[in-house]
Amino acid sequence: MPNHYTIYGGALSYFTRKLEAACLFYGLEFEMCNKNQSDPAIIEARSGTHQVPVLQTPENWMIGDTTPIMHMLDGRYPKRQMYPAGPEAVLVQIVEEYFDEWVARTMVHYRWHYPESAEFASKIMADGNPAIAERMLSWGPRACRATGTDSDVQRKAAEAEYLRILEAAEKQLGETRYLMGERPTAVDCIVLGGLRAHTYMDPVPKRVTANYPRVVSYSEGGLDQWDGSGGLPAFPETTAFGEFVLGEMVDTYQPYVLANGAAQKVGAKAFHADIYGEEVSYLSRPYPETSRGMIIDNIRCLLDQQAQSEVNVWLESKGLRAFSWTLDFRPEVAPQL
Repeated sequence: MPNHYTIYGGALSYFTRKLEAACLFYGLEFEMCNKNQSDPAIIEARSGTHQVPVLQTPENWMIGDTTPIMHMLDGRYPKRQMYPAGPEAVLVQIVEEYFDEWVARTMVHYRWHYPESAEFASKIMADGNPAIAERMLSWGPRACRATGTDSDVQRKAAEAEYLRILEAAEKQLGETRYLMGERPTAVDCIVLGGLRAHTYMDPVPKRVTANYPRVVSYSEGGLDQWDGSGGLPAFPETTAFGEFVLGEMVDTYQPYVLANGAAQKVGAKAFHADIYGEEVSYLSRPYPETSRGMIIDNIRCLLDQQAQSEVNVWLESKGLRAFSWTLDFRPEVAPQL
C-alpha cells in the first residue's frame, strides 16, 4: 500500500501535533504543510471542515478530525494501532477524551492569558502579518471566556491541574516506556500534541514543563521511534497515569460534558457547570457530545455482551457514568443556561 501522507495544519495547533505524533508511531512516510500557505479554500471544500488538521491520504482523500482519522489508520496498520482492541480501546479513548475536550482549555488559557505567550504565538500564527496578529490577540481572550477560564479561580485551578498531569506523566515515564504501558496509544499522541504545540512551545508554560526532565525528553522525540513492540495492562487494569486521569475526570470533565450535552439537547448557546467550586459559564459546543457518542457507540457496536457488561461495571466503579452506553441521553435535570 502506498505510504505517503500529508498533514495540513499548523505547528502551534494542538490537534495537528497530535496527528503528527500518531503518524510517527504508525511509521508513515508523511510531510507537514502549513494549511494557510497551501490552498486553504480547496482543502476546506474537499475535507468539509475549516478546522485543522486535515490528512491527505495516498488515495488523495482529504479527511478531518483526528479521532476517526486514527481509527482509519488503525485499520490500515493493525500492528501499530493507537486504539487497542476490546475493552482496552474504550479505556484509552476515555483517557484521550479528557485531553481532547478538557485539557484543551488549559492550552488556550496558557497561550492567551499571558502577554508573553500571546505575542509569541500570534506572530507565528500570523506568519509575519501584523494585522492578522492583532486579530489573533483580540480573539484569544474570547476563546478563553468560551472555554471557561475567565476567572482567577479557574485559571489557577487549570494550571494546578496541569501541574498534576506533568507530575503524573514524569513518574509514569520512569516506570513504563509510554503513558499507558509499554507501547504508545492515542493518549500519548494527544499529550505530545499539547506539549509540542503549547506547553513545551509557548514561553510561559515551557518554563514550567522544563522542570520535568522525562517529559521534556518525551516531548523532544525520545520515544518517537517505536518498533511496534510492547503491550498494555489487561483491562480493567491501567497504569498509574491512566488511573490519575480517570480520577481527575469525575469532578471536572464529567459535569462539564453532561451539562454541555443537556444544553445541546435544548439548543442552548451557553450553559453553566460547577467546576472547582465555582459556577462557570461555557459556550455550548456540539463536538464534545459527538465525541462522547463515538465512545458510547464503540461500546455498543464493537464489544460483545460480556465485554459491554464488564465495561459498564468498570465505568460505575470509576464514577464515570457519563460514558456508559446504558445512560439515557435525556438530561436528568434542566441545564443551567
